[in-house]
Amino acid sequence: MDRYKYSGEHIDKKSKNRVINTTVYPKLLPSNTDLYIISRDGDRIDTLANKYYNDISKWWIIASANNIGKGTLEIPAGIQLRIPMDIPKYTSELEKIQKG
Repeated sequence: MDRYKYSGEHIDKKSKNRVINTTVYPKLLPSNTDLYIISRDGDRIDTLANKYYNDISKWWIIASANNIGKGTLEIPAGIQLRIPMDIPKYTSELEKIQKG
């Protein structure tokens, strides 16, 4: 898994160091294909991505759809979460955003 796959990079002119760009994620509007779950004790964004997408690198889809994950992957128990299921659409939108 390449966690910076969609981030891009550039060389800092002053230091000449490689710098990873900030990843800009697409807005994920609700869809009739979305699943809704209630989080349980011990749930994490990455493990839910693995459970529903078979790919932990897709954690950002769940995080973006639910406006969570800023600083932690852990999810409190009892939170209703939307699990978007149109993965090809969202990864395609992410690639378009990163290409500019």
